[in-house]
Amino acid sequence: DVQLVESGGGSVQAGGSLRLSCVASGYTDSSNCIAWFRQAPGQAREGLALIYTGGGSTFYADSVKGRFTISQEKDKNKNTVSLQMSSLNPEDTGMYYCAAECPIGNMVEILRTRTFGAADVHFWGQGTQVTVS
Repeated sequence: DVQLVESGGGSVQAGGSLRLSCVASGYTDSSNCIAWFRQAPGQAREGLALIYTGGGSTFYADSVKGRFTISQEKDKNKNTVSLQMSSLNPEDTGMYYCAAECPIGNMVEILRTRTFGAADVHFWGQGTQVTVS
């Protein structure tokens, strides 16, 4: 199984920036993907950014395109995926979750359609809160 630990959340003023990190242990490239999701109170979990860890392709929700950047760093034992967020606004407030492992069929569809959702990933972190005021 993949274990995911997020960090970097906090409070920031509108227009500011934050960088979230997700350390994925037990992860191999056969897991295919690591992604960031956001859930605001009373709303469904929204996919924000996903990286295909085998090839490096990245995918973004329209709501964050141009403002958020997902990236990865690999070493022998773990994969760290970061989400650099800029030009934050109050609508970006919510719990941010790291998620990983897309079955190959889901990953093929993501590569084809350039869209993804919560049903595409298997493992989830505990989340980190981001508040923009």
